[in-house]
Amino acid sequence: MASTSAAGPQSVELSQLPLPQLDSLKAQLDEEIRILSESISHLKIAQQKFVDSKEAVKKLREKKGTEVLVPLSASLYVPGQLESTDNVLVDIGTGYFASKSLEGAEKYFLRKIEFLTKQIEKVQPGLIEKHRIRQAIIDTMSAKVRGQMSSQLPAAKA
Repeated sequence: MASTSAAGPQSVELSQLPLPQLDSLKAQLDEEIRILSESISHLKIAQQKFVDSKEAVKKLREKKGTEVLVPLSASLYVPGQLESTDNVLVDIGTGYFASKSLEGAEKYFLRKIEFLTKQIEKVQPGLIEKHRIRQAIIDTMSAKVRGQMSSQLPAAKA
């Protein structure tokens, strides 16, 4: 494992580490990769919700007078008709809603999409680097195991 000092982390050659320590490092990286992958997945899900909302706002422009189903609960709907498509209520988080024009709502969703895209772009390189390091650890572990096996074969024949 890399030790840290006041100057920061120091690098250690993987081939110098024993197998149990490499295995421990791999397990730690597996957990970090899982967490980063889940984070990216959640960001992409949130991003898709904003993309869908932005598309719904675009389609709403031509829908005045259209019959719709209005949700009263998660499984209860009543028929309704769109009266005004000039303004919409936008869920801005934690149960708060803001009245916005269609253009304002579209801009809001676009800002959210761009923000989430930037967050994904920040996390993605870290995930790629963790995968690269994990693969290097696996390669080193395989080489060490092969080396141990080949050194045991001549000893077993003797």
